[in-house]
Amino acid sequence: MKLQSLLTRDAARHEGVHPLHILALRLTYLLMCGMMARTAWTSILTHEGAWEPYRAMANCVWAAYGTLSILGLRQPLRMLPLVLFMIFYKVLWLAVVAYPSWSAGVPAGASVDELTQVFLAAPVFALCVPWGYVTQRFVVGRQ
Repeated sequence: MKLQSLLTRDAARHEGVHPLHILALRLTYLLMCGMMARTAWTSILTHEGAWEPYRAMANCVWAAYGTLSILGLRQPLRMLPLVLFMIFYKVLWLAVVAYPSWSAGVPAGASVDELTQVFLAAPVFALCVPWGYVTQRFVVGRQ
């Protein structure tokens, strides 16, 4: 089978979204599951003592969306809101927490610095999103 016909068939199956976007989305879901779900579930299952409520909530949210990302491996476009959620909360955190901290001169190595390094990958994940599809499906509302 020729590569061109394979790409055309795959694009038709995924509502016209380029196969490279589909591959990038699947890689994103795999990373979400492999890193976030594993880390969050490990924290939940090995926790001892009383929970600090906000840390517990964060771990539960991360475990839930990391686990749900497994569905994105099979249905990458249907689970796209998970990727949008991830990008949005990371960019929001960078703007609301990291940037003010950096502007105030908080030294490198502070607790904010660790999450900042992880969250700076949000623009890379944004490149994986088929924004034309997002606009048509979620903003304009065309099916």
